[in-house]
Amino acid sequence: MPTSYLTKDGFINLQRELDELRSSKRTEVAERLREAMEGGELIENAEYESAKNEQSFVEGRIRELKQLLANAHIIDYDEENGDSAYAQVGSTVFLREEGEKRSDKYVIVGAAEADPRNGMISNESPIGKAVLGHKAGEEVEIETPGGSIKFKITTVRYE
Repeated sequence: MPTSYLTKDGFINLQRELDELRSSKRTEVAERLREAMEGGELIENAEYESAKNEQSFVEGRIRELKQLLANAHIIDYDEENGDSAYAQVGSTVFLREEGEKRSDKYVIVGAAEADPRNGMISNESPIGKAVLGHKAGEEVEIETPGGSIKFKITTVRYE
């Protein structure tokens, strides 16, 4: 499995999720299975099927999280560069689309931690790829399914 780039917070959040799944969620699903099995016919027991599906999901997610965490590279920022830093995984970048007045804020994270709706973009996304290695004041062109868009990087910092 390839390296998972994670912020310190991202690593902690995934570790918490794994701990929760291993402890209380596994127990909860096992209890649901036990209760469903006591209910009689397993062939046409919807609760049993539902519990089995949930158990499969929980165990799959546990395996996935264990692999992500085992292959994690915690993003270590070079604080000497401060606000003049080049965009890298872990950087917060502010981009202004050509012709616009306001800048949009993005945090560049690894794919495992990406949450575009909340401004957390993957280093593998079109925006992430375009800004990596660039610094504030530079312009980048981002290829999107709708065509090419030019942005100016207004700020790069590590928060």
